[in-house]
Amino acid sequence: MKMNVSESNRVQEPHTELSPIDWAEKACEALMAKFEPELLPPDRFHYHQGVFLSGMEKCWRATKKPQYLEYLKAWVDSQVLPDGSIKHHNPKELDDIQPGVLLFNLLEQTGDRRYEQALRYLVPLIPAMPTNPSGGFWHKERYPNQMWLDGLYMAGPIAVQYGEAFGAPEYFDLMACQALLMHKHTLDPATGLLYHGWDETKEAFWADPATGQAPEFWGRAIGWYPVALLEMFEHMPEDHKDKPALVSILQDLLVALTRYQDEATGLWYQVIDKGDRPDNWLENSCTSLFVHAIAKAVRLGYLDAGYLKYAWKGYQGVIDTLKFDENGHVVIGNICIGTGIGDYAHYIARPTSENDLHGAGAFILMCVEMSLVEKVQLFGENKVLD
Repeated sequence: MKMNVSESNRVQEPHTELSPIDWAEKACEALMAKFEPELLPPDRFHYHQGVFLSGMEKCWRATKKPQYLEYLKAWVDSQVLPDGSIKHHNPKELDDIQPGVLLFNLLEQTGDRRYEQALRYLVPLIPAMPTNPSGGFWHKERYPNQMWLDGLYMAGPIAVQYGEAFGAPEYFDLMACQALLMHKHTLDPATGLLYHGWDETKEAFWADPATGQAPEFWGRAIGWYPVALLEMFEHMPEDHKDKPALVSILQDLLVALTRYQDEATGLWYQVIDKGDRPDNWLENSCTSLFVHAIAKAVRLGYLDAGYLKYAWKGYQGVIDTLKFDENGHVVIGNICIGTGIGDYAHYIARPTSENDLHGAGAFILMCVEMSLVEKVQLFGENKVLD
């Protein structure tokens, strides 16, 4: 059974009066109260901080409250040195590329060329990453030839936005290729779901000896993939040769996921397709990512509006799990800690955490997107699209 890394008692309070953007702000405020921006743990330019602050940036866009922009800028400034180099950064890990997405908006808001210098340092690291024989990026240097679904979120959005911002179309082709290769080798046609990863050499301990695929469909890994595609679509040319195939992949995956949503709670399970097993458990970060992706796909016209019923049900399912601490700050629980690839028992035994950075980030992404969808539903699709 799962273990919770925090055993403190929490106070349940009614949630019905708060809007999605209210919840996004409460999550931002809870983490801001817990951590000074330059002390977000660990002291590293890493996707845990990046996804949380990406959510905060979207919250800032929705509310225009300056404290959010100031907070994320303070963290970036604690990591990006005057010459644009990065203070604590592993140049050979995709996970340490992702926070660079924050630099685009900071460059736009401040005009500080240091942020451009940092982008021009970070993004060219991507095509230099080691690859498997088919050209797929290794997830990390210590995992040779392994592609993980998570990797598309780490490199795809920043690379595609860089291509748009700096006139470098080769990055559109590069990341579309990665997405297609990843999908081709992780797809299970029977379920429509994606395995956590793929080792082309079949040497990883978890790799299927025939396919090289990971053994299970882990929720959060699947969640990063459609979130990444939707971010990429916002900056990729509409007429890019690979976009129709990627849109079809997005649609098929999100439709497949709706078949595995828990009917009673609206949540999704840690191991997506095994909800009938008594030791499997419902997980908030993957649910948040799925809700975000379904809602955004509807808002941007990639899914029929009828699919919003799954998004609202999942959103409410997460909200129903929330508690508050003794200081009145929201506590987001049932977040699986960082997890590598393994078998069913491996995923089920993973501890959970509260207000984990990437779990909070997923939650904020969900809430901001649901606030946009809510406005579209109330005021019409041409009134609020960004």
